[in-house]
Amino acid sequence: MTISLFDLSVPTFLQTLRAVSGWLDRAVRHGTETGTNPDDFVGARLCPDMAPLHFQIEALKNHAVWGLNAAKTGAFAPPPLVGEMPFTELQSTVVQAIAALEALTPDEVNSWSGRNLDIELFRPLDEENASTSSWAPRTFALTPEILLLTYSLPNFYFHAVTAYDILRTQGVPIGKGDYEGRLRTRL
Repeated sequence: MTISLFDLSVPTFLQTLRAVSGWLDRAVRHGTETGTNPDDFVGARLCPDMAPLHFQIEALKNHAVWGLNAAKTGAFAPPPLVGEMPFTELQSTVVQAIAALEALTPDEVNSWSGRNLDIELFRPLDEENASTSSWAPRTFALTPEILLLTYSLPNFYFHAVTAYDILRTQGVPIGKGDYEGRLRTRL
């Protein structure tokens, strides 16, 4: 079976982003049902040294939209982070990411396949001790496929599961099926 650059990226990002959109909607419903303000979730984090929910949502967008842009241009250059924002803006960020991905065509994305890219990424200087290592920009020789499979998708899923876990710790009633979202099936 051959899988294209488009197939491994755009529908995969969309499946999870649509699921995230559903979690955020569920958080709003939960707030209405319990008298909780979803804006209180924006700064919530799993532990003190981890980034809050708003960062997780922005990072999701960046690794999907700007990860694909890096596959196209050879430069991972997402915009500066916005920072803490109202909960409705988190929802809007996800909707904007979905729209940006839906605008990509298979022919466009597949035309980037197999090119040689030298991409500068912010990485730990000591990969074996990443949690205690200093981080700095490093240049990597990649292809769009390798970039997406070894950098963008792992980071995307990390931030998705962290956002999911933050919402769970705030009492939002979501489960594994919500995390998976709508599965893609063969036609």
